[in-house]
Amino acid sequence: MNELQKIKDTAEFIRKQGFTDGEIGIVLGTGLGNLVTKIEIEKELSYSDIPNFPVSTVEFHSGKLIYGKLGGKQVIAMQGRFHFYEGYNMDEIVFPVRVMKVLGIQTLLVSNAAGAINTSFKKGELMMITDHINLQSNALIGKNLEELGPRFPDMSEPYSKKLSKIAKSTAKENDIKLLEGTYVSVQGPMLETAAEYRYLYRIGADAVGMSTTPEVIAANHMGIPVLAISVLTDECDYNDLKAVNIEEIIAVAGKSEKVLTVLFEGVVKAI
Repeated sequence: MNELQKIKDTAEFIRKQGFTDGEIGIVLGTGLGNLVTKIEIEKELSYSDIPNFPVSTVEFHSGKLIYGKLGGKQVIAMQGRFHFYEGYNMDEIVFPVRVMKVLGIQTLLVSNAAGAINTSFKKGELMMITDHINLQSNALIGKNLEELGPRFPDMSEPYSKKLSKIAKSTAKENDIKLLEGTYVSVQGPMLETAAEYRYLYRIGADAVGMSTTPEVIAANHMGIPVLAISVLTDECDYNDLKAVNIEEIIAVAGKSEKVLTVLFEGVVKAI
């Protein structure tokens, strides 16, 4: 079975489970599942029950597809995403976003946990991604899926300026500090060395993570506008690098996710 047929078959299965009218797709990153508590859930499916879906191997990712109302809009939310470091290929990582496109989404909101390379940024703060540097692979390599998008998609505006404007306005209304910056995605799963942080800083990155760019590239390929927010979970000063562990990162993400929830809910209402 070719990739496009798998996408269509999976979308049809999900549609028959009641996911009938998606407007906005949401990808919730590491430790950032709290938004689901604000969704008036109508249907939910475990990834393991969805044909052709990968299953998250990361213990702090729930692995559920959620369907319901948020801010008066019909949303499809991924509670848990897939990463290159888990051993998935790029087609598998972006498969759910492509399925959501077939299910009707017209906007994609993405969150992640990231390390702050910009030393003026502090852990616990939110950064709206205005651009990215992709140091992973991508799902567009190989035969192009013409029904989804062009062979050579433009990436001059990978993050929607219109959505960014809405996010800034929402943040201001709710007294949320919202930084802006460039996100760089690396393969992981190890955190970076001081020399690697220095390199990432010098090539223009404000924050670093292990996700997001695959889904954003796939969304742009399909013509879906994207808003992406990083929760900064640790500080990566290459001149004074401190050891950090994933438990600390998850704890910081957990403290910040309520603010992220307010922001995303407000953005959805305003779209």
